[in-house]
Amino acid sequence: MTNQVAYPEGFDPDYEYPPIEESVAHGKPPLLEAVWRAVVANRIWIAAIFVGFIALGLVATLLATRQYTAVSRIEISRQQENVTNVASVQPDNFDKDEEFYQTQYSLLEARSLAERVARALNLANDDNFFATFKVDPDDLPIAGEVSTTGPASGALLAARLELATDILLKHIEISPVRGSSLVDVQFTSPDRDLSARVANTWVQQYVAGTLDRRFNSTEDARKFLEDRLAQLRSRLEESERNLVNYAADKQIVTLSSRTDADGQVSDQKTMVSADLEALNDELSDATAARIAAESVMHQGGPDGDTLTNGALVALRTKRADVAAQRAQLLTQFEPQYPAVMALTSQLDSLDQAIKTEQNRATSAKADAYKTALDRENELKAQVAELKQRFLVQQNAAIQYNIFQRDVNTNRELYNGLLQRYKEIGVAGVGVNNVSVVDQADPPKSPSSPSLPFNLALSLLLASLVSFGVVYAREQIDQSLRDPDDVRKTLGLAQLGLVPNVGDDDILADIRDRKSMVSEAYFSIGTNLTFLTSHGAPRSMLFTSSRPNEGKSTSAFALAGQFARMGKRTLLIDADMRNPSAHTFLGIRNHEGLSNFLSGDDDTARLAKQTDIPNLSVMTAGPQPPNAAELLADGRLKTLAPLMLQQFDHVIVDAPPVLGIADVPLLAGAVEGVIFTIEANGAKMRAIRTALDRIRAAHGTIFGAIVTKLDSRNASYGYGYGYGYGYGYGNQQPEEA
Repeated sequence: MTNQVAYPEGFDPDYEYPPIEESVAHGKPPLLEAVWRAVVANRIWIAAIFVGFIALGLVATLLATRQYTAVSRIEISRQQENVTNVASVQPDNFDKDEEFYQTQYSLLEARSLAERVARALNLANDDNFFATFKVDPDDLPIAGEVSTTGPASGALLAARLELATDILLKHIEISPVRGSSLVDVQFTSPDRDLSARVANTWVQQYVAGTLDRRFNSTEDARKFLEDRLAQLRSRLEESERNLVNYAADKQIVTLSSRTDADGQVSDQKTMVSADLEALNDELSDATAARIAAESVMHQGGPDGDTLTNGALVALRTKRADVAAQRAQLLTQFEPQYPAVMALTSQLDSLDQAIKTEQNRATSAKADAYKTALDRENELKAQVAELKQRFLVQQNAAIQYNIFQRDVNTNRELYNGLLQRYKEIGVAGVGVNNVSVVDQADPPKSPSSPSLPFNLALSLLLASLVSFGVVYAREQIDQSLRDPDDVRKTLGLAQLGLVPNVGDDDILADIRDRKSMVSEAYFSIGTNLTFLTSHGAPRSMLFTSSRPNEGKSTSAFALAGQFARMGKRTLLIDADMRNPSAHTFLGIRNHEGLSNFLSGDDDTARLAKQTDIPNLSVMTAGPQPPNAAELLADGRLKTLAPLMLQQFDHVIVDAPPVLGIADVPLLAGAVEGVIFTIEANGAKMRAIRTALDRIRAAHGTIFGAIVTKLDSRNASYGYGYGYGYGYGYGNQQPEEA
């Protein structure tokens, strides 16, 4: 028998609810808030990790062997002082300071230097040295092949030396002082005296090694220069011999020469060139004298030498005086006057003397010209002869210059190498560029273990491990801890929160109206009255993603709340695989829902009145062989409408969603679904999957109830102090 489905007033079964992403704005908490929540939620783990690492640091500090570090400070100059002002064999490369100092640091850490220190301290034969570092040299593979009674063989000593070198390299530390040319050489060992001795020896051997490398480099250079000097000496002697022989053969007599800035001999003056130069100068003077004589000889008129001939000038001056006297007398006397006639006779004598002097001067000029001309011609002949000899010598000077250049080149090479050879001989006189600033003293206190450092390291490691643990737990634990995620992540209305009462009797708390649990469900019941236009849903189904999340308890508690409000309420236990409603009420489960689904229409008999006023219950009834087949029958959809004709509210306690097909079949038979989620329990992925299955069956989800809240949720704003003093105890499993 089937009945027509009658839906309550205000319920629209064809209404399609929007998807989550369209109905809810997904918000994420701030990063600091999320970190704080994770820290608070895992505070016990964090505290345990910190306590463990601090204890480990203390134990390690107390059990560790005391180590002493001795420090010797040195200064490495970029350029060494040099009292001889002689350049080094190796280039300085001042433009590569970083490369220079990195090279020095590498040399300080070189294995060869450690081996020099081991040899200097004779560590290969020092058993105390090996005992200090808790190393047994007898464990060396070669030790078993050598007799322990006789003297140690060379192979065993070499093995012990190599072992000592490894120990030194392991405990030495080179620490450059930032921003300076200072370097700290630190050696750490359990023996304070050994640490100081090794640090000082390390510096000494480094200085000695630097000097040895410089000496070795000059020794190779000296040997090379000696060979080259012997070759150049032979070549220079041969070239000088060729030059002298050729000059004697060609009669090239060199009077002087000039040496340029490079030491090259040039501008040599020979005897021929000197004679030619002297005769050429005399010829120039003779030519000038001839030209002067010719000029004097060809001066115009008898009066041409008036200014140069003193006698002629005197005669003419005297004649002018006599002529003046005569002219003065003629103004007074006649020409026959004796005095006038005497002056006239004197004028004639002076004219004759002037004429004679003029003739004599003309003859002298001609003789001077002839003498100058003869001298010039004679010198021209001598110059021509010397010029011919000079040209012949110039042709011979080509080969002579070749020999001369060969001599100059060989002499320059020889002198340069000889000077370099002398410089290398005194190059080691320079002061070493490494100086000791502070020698190492035996340390007064151990450098390790350091309790503050170990504690700081323990705290750092604890922080890192805590971060890793918290991060791993946060990633692994996908349970719902923040009740706000019901709205933010799942897109459901948060209908209420139920605290975890620990070991208390949950049923007693539900019946006690003053308990925190009762208050919580009363608040949930109040919230349900705002879900639909007609108040609380008349038919609703309680389910969860997995068992033991409090769905059955919630269904029973809310049914009791409605009953106490005077509403006729029916609680249907639809979990036919694991029924629980009859245990809450203390009644038998011999008939119920399975009977109705099998065809029994006597609902008055199946729905039993309980000891709670206005509350009836339809238990699950006998367990059927296949509950899904019964639920898939059409009778299921008629049950809620049929019961709503007698009751104000029908509450269905359904099985969990995942793993079985019951809830998708039940969801369409009620007005809506109330989803129950256990705080810190169910995984978000499982919850989403369960919700998707309900929606796929066109079920309406009113919202969610978060159960079993405890102190772990306090960091999210929930926990102790919730509502009217809800205090959450330890979580305990709840029967479903």
